[in-house]
Amino acid sequence: MSHIAFRLNKLFSALAVTVLLIFAAPATAMADVLNPTNPTSTSNGIEGTIPGPAPTQAASIGTPANGQTFTNIPITVSGLCPKGLLVKVFSNNIFVGSAQCTSGSFSVQADLFSGRNDLVARVYDALDQSGPDSNVVTVTFNDAQFLQYGTRVSLTSAYAKRGADPGKELDWPITLSGGVGPYALSADWGDGSGTELLSATSTGTITIKHTYTNAGVYKVVVKATDKNGTTAFLQLVGIGNGQASGAASGSSGGGTVVTTKTNVLWWPALVMLPVTILAFWLGGRHELFSIRRQLDKSRSEIQ
Repeated sequence: MSHIAFRLNKLFSALAVTVLLIFAAPATAMADVLNPTNPTSTSNGIEGTIPGPAPTQAASIGTPANGQTFTNIPITVSGLCPKGLLVKVFSNNIFVGSAQCTSGSFSVQADLFSGRNDLVARVYDALDQSGPDSNVVTVTFNDAQFLQYGTRVSLTSAYAKRGADPGKELDWPITLSGGVGPYALSADWGDGSGTELLSATSTGTITIKHTYTNAGVYKVVVKATDKNGTTAFLQLVGIGNGQASGAASGSSGGGTVVTTKTNVLWWPALVMLPVTILAFWLGGRHELFSIRRQLDKSRSEIQ
């Protein structure tokens, strides 16, 4: 009886471990892959993503019209785009602004370079995979200030979209170039918190910082003015991670920004449970057969 009880304990222990492994490991791993969290600056995390196909539908620029000439900046670059994607606008292959496509259209207040500007809009998915380029729109900027001073200030960034959890500080490096120092900068974060004012004595990377109170998608507008009064603009997309409410969606529209959901996978347990029971039953039969053989052998030796 003790031998049978021992085997039953082994069976139930193994089944418990198997069920725990099936429920805990795959469910947690799948949840981490499909819905990676955002590690904070004081924690270490492992993120996983499942690569998907890059966007196949391009945005299209409707405004401005090809061949237009401008004497003031910024200008409005707008058009149609696939919903849910990020739209980056480039002028002469330099990033000049971005917007989230939340309703099938986009609008970016974009800066221009002196002279000819070839404008292109390009869509990006959540994995930063780019889609096809839009139509190319060529415009001209007659820059009186550049003709007067021989230089003008400009802004760009390596990040078209950047986010943080509400209550966590968001750092955003901005590249300042051209013009004559010192420089005055301002950042409107799009959440109604007012305009942040900064200053810089020279060109280079300027880090602007902000803390969003609520989740949402926000239009961020950065402005720089140099000593001579030349001005640059840069529109970006700020993200407060989480479920966005209508009141906290900024001017770029609301919606779900980042959500985390744990999916429990039940079917592996249903498949593995009978397999585990069968394996232990066969193992028990084999063990009994081996014991009987040893007993028969011992009896033969005694006789």
